[in-house]
Amino acid sequence: MTHEAPRVRRVYEPAGPSDGTRVLVDRLWPRGVSKERAAVDVWLKDVTPSTELRDWYHQDPDNRYDGFTERYRTELGDPAHTAAVGELLDLMDQGTVTLVTAVKEIDRSQVPVLVDHLRHRSGKHENPS
Repeated sequence: MTHEAPRVRRVYEPAGPSDGTRVLVDRLWPRGVSKERAAVDVWLKDVTPSTELRDWYHQDPDNRYDGFTERYRTELGDPAHTAAVGELLDLMDQGTVTLVTAVKEIDRSQVPVLVDHLRHRSGKHENPS
């Protein structure tokens, strides 16, 4: 099944009526944001980079982004990540999904890697229901 690409929005922006299912794709809860304000429907911690990878990347983000993306792509193939990606694809089967994140620079975060991974997996994913 082909999915509509997920939308991406910062958690600090107000939720919109066209967001569909809002999925938080950060391992840590965003600072200073209440659950009500975040309006998150699902928090998929297991689809995010590992703590070790995040810590490694944040030590030198200007020089480690390429390595980060390569390592995160590898992580997305492990069992915990694969299950979380499957859950996300199931949500995409049901309608519009908005990936919600607190990162300031979305283009230099895990989000583009995840969106690209979802695009490649969506053709291989079949919802058994």
